[in-house]
Amino acid sequence: MSVWQLVVVGLVMLLGLVGVLTPGVPGQAIVWAAVLWWALTDVTATAWAVLIGATVLMLVNQALKPLLPPRRPDESGAPRRTLMIGGVAGIVGFFVVPVVGAVLGYMGAIYGTERLRLGSGGAGWASMRSVMRTTGYAVLVELFACLLVVGGWLGALIWA
Repeated sequence: MSVWQLVVVGLVMLLGLVGVLTPGVPGQAIVWAAVLWWALTDVTATAWAVLIGATVLMLVNQALKPLLPPRRPDESGAPRRTLMIGGVAGIVGFFVVPVVGAVLGYMGAIYGTERLRLGSGGAGWASMRSVMRTTGYAVLVELFACLLVVGGWLGALIWA
């Protein structure tokens, strides 16, 4: 697979990660489709192992969805901008502090954004808890699953 094709696959994965944060966009399916595209063009055992792992992870994520609270962003009282900032911080955090940085970045950015918006630490904390209950956990779990897939793909590119 050529370098430009890998760049396009990476951009499609990035689009899928942003899609997880955007209501109505099937971000998880976009990330999985990008891995499928890569595995079908790079027919190595590593590519197929990443595809199998991605498929299993995405299926587990789908099985967990009914156990999580449904996404109801309007009920949290926080603007959608807060969730977007949290999601972007989670994506960046995943690569800055591998794996755990996604959770720290996501929740930390939501708290920081809400603290700035509301003017106090207590109000920011209460708002972050409300956001996490109404939509945050569902978004975080789906985003984390997609980030693990993207991380696996990058790992396969670097070490294979």
